[in-house]
Amino acid sequence: MNKQGMRARAAVVASAVAVGATVWGVAAFVDSGHPTSHRNVSPQQDTGSDAKGDRASGPGRQPQGIPESIAHASEGGANAVNITIDDGPDPRWTPKVLDVLAKYDVKATFCMIGPQAKAHPDVVKQVVAAGHRLCDHTMNHDTSMDKKPLAYQEQQILEAKKLIEEAAGGGAKVDYYRAPGGAFTPDSRRIAAANGMRPLGWNVDTKDFEKPGAAAIVEAVKREIGNGPTVLFHDGGGNRTQTVEALDQVLAWLKEQGRPTGFPVRTS
Repeated sequence: MNKQGMRARAAVVASAVAVGATVWGVAAFVDSGHPTSHRNVSPQQDTGSDAKGDRASGPGRQPQGIPESIAHASEGGANAVNITIDDGPDPRWTPKVLDVLAKYDVKATFCMIGPQAKAHPDVVKQVVAAGHRLCDHTMNHDTSMDKKPLAYQEQQILEAKKLIEEAAGGGAKVDYYRAPGGAFTPDSRRIAAANGMRPLGWNVDTKDFEKPGAAAIVEAVKREIGNGPTVLFHDGGGNRTQTVEALDQVLAWLKEQGRPTGFPVRTS
């Protein structure tokens, strides 16, 4: 083969390699499954990007069977309802919530703020002793978590987990992570899963924190329960008289409807 022919063949090979590299790169980007732009926050989706250098670096590998996806389903089956309680523990209101749950023999998931857990370890221990599960709700309940750097997200999640588990004692573990205001990111979900916590969303927002009246809270549950099984209440952040009253009525209604309660899924 003359020199001209060899040069032509080399050009063809180089071109093929370049095309192959481009196709591989596009495929790898598409298959990553991460969003390329910000989306509105909802209990079923997250925001944020996975730009280069913005990856979770939490200790250890992801525990086997803990997905990064946001959980909504119930371990109790398709007809079961998950009761979740946010923003505590509170020394006045959490025990009242525990009393209502005990009245109906219902187990719930308590999403706790790290410093609150540290301040009230006796209440955290009551929650665990009653057979309920723990959820990490960060250190400062920052609803703009999805706009913060990776290091900040990691600190908020992992320090809260540590404080909650120390308050609980007895080797109790935090099973879930719920982003404040639903401000999940791909990174925060990875950090949670890598540390044994399933990201946890919700389907029914009772808006009890707005104190609309117990009747309105109950009506919100009845109206929205068709959206999915995970219901959001609050035991922290202020006077929860309406929440306690509404929770009693909601649990009575669920019993009348033949709806069991359960915990959110962790591994599926």
